[in-house]
Amino acid sequence: MSDEVYYKLAKVLDTLPSGFPETESGVEIKLLKKIFRPEEADLFCDLKLTFENVEQIAERTGRPIEGMEDMLTAMWERGQIFCVDFGGVKLFRMMPWVIGIYEFQLPHMDRELAEMCEEYMDVYGNQFFENKPQIMQVIPIEREIQAKQEALSYEKVSSIIENARSFMVMDCICKKEQGLLDNPCEKPLEVCMAIAPVPGIFDNNKMGGRVISKEEANKVLSMAEDEGLVHLTWNTETGHWFICNCCGCCCAVLRGINKLGIPASMVVNSHYYAEIDPDVCEACGTCADERCQVYAIEEGEDAYRVIKEKCIGCGLCVTTCPSGNYLSFRGSKAAPKANGRVGVSSQG
Repeated sequence: MSDEVYYKLAKVLDTLPSGFPETESGVEIKLLKKIFRPEEADLFCDLKLTFENVEQIAERTGRPIEGMEDMLTAMWERGQIFCVDFGGVKLFRMMPWVIGIYEFQLPHMDRELAEMCEEYMDVYGNQFFENKPQIMQVIPIEREIQAKQEALSYEKVSSIIENARSFMVMDCICKKEQGLLDNPCEKPLEVCMAIAPVPGIFDNNKMGGRVISKEEANKVLSMAEDEGLVHLTWNTETGHWFICNCCGCCCAVLRGINKLGIPASMVVNSHYYAEIDPDVCEACGTCADERCQVYAIEEGEDAYRVIKEKCIGCGLCVTTCPSGNYLSFRGSKAAPKANGRVGVSSQG
C-alpha cells in the first residue's frame, strides 16, 4: 500500500472538529507514518466518530469480520483509535488528532515523534485555534469562588468529579514531549486525568495511566492548584471525559497564547478575568512571577496590573495573593471587593 493511504487519512482527520492541516514540509504525513501502519490507516478511514461493535463495522463497510477485532484492539493499544471495553464487548470509534491520537501516544512518545509534533505545532496550532467555539475551556480554582458568585454546575470542577464513576491519572503528554526535547518542566508530571460515568471503564486501559479513586482525583486537583497549574477541559456542558492540569511552558493549548501569540479569547473559553486593585497591591510579584501561566500580569509603576486580553480567568493569581481576593461569575453583577485586592471578575 503506497503513501496514498496516509494522504487519505490526513484528509479524514482534517474533517474532524480539531482538524489536521497540510504543511509545506509534509511533516503531518511523517507523523501518520510513524504512528500508523498502512493497513491501520486504511481501516481508520472506515470508522466513525460514534461507537460501533465489530459486527456493525464489518456490516457497514463490507470488510471481512475475521481478524477485525484483533486489528482494532491492536490499534487501540497503539493509541490510534478509542475503545470502550465492557468486559468482552468492545466498542470502537475513530478520534481526532487532538484531543485524541496525540494524547494517546503517551506510552509510545520518543524523541523522533516529539520532534515531529513540535515541528507540526505552528501550522496545526494556528488552524486549531481559528475554530469557534473554542474546543477547550478553563475551569477556575473553585475554592476561591464566593458562594453567591458560583459558576453553573458544569463550570465547577467538583461537579465534573462528583458526577464521574471512574478515574485515571496519567503523565502529561505535553510535558513528556518537551522533556524529550531537552526542555524539562519543573512541575509535576502525573497530572492529567481521564474520567467516565461508568465504573471500571479504565481497568484495561491502554493509555499508560493508573486507576485512582474519587478521593485521589480530588487530591490530584488540589495538588495541581498548589503547583500553579491551570484546569482545562472540553468546552461542553456535559460529557466531560478529561481534566488536564496545565503549565504555560509545555501545554500545547497555553503555548498557543505564549508561543504563537494567539489572543487568549481565541484559544480557550474563559468565564472570568483577574483584576488587581492598585491602591492595595503590595507589589510582591508572586502573581506575575510564580502563578500566571500566560504572562497576563505585568509590573506597573506602583502596582501590578492584569492584561485583560491575555487573562484566562484561572484564578491561580488569587490563591497566593497576600492582599485578598474574590471571584464573580460571567454575567452576574460585579462582586463586592471583599478586602478588595485581587480578584477574578466576570468576562461578560
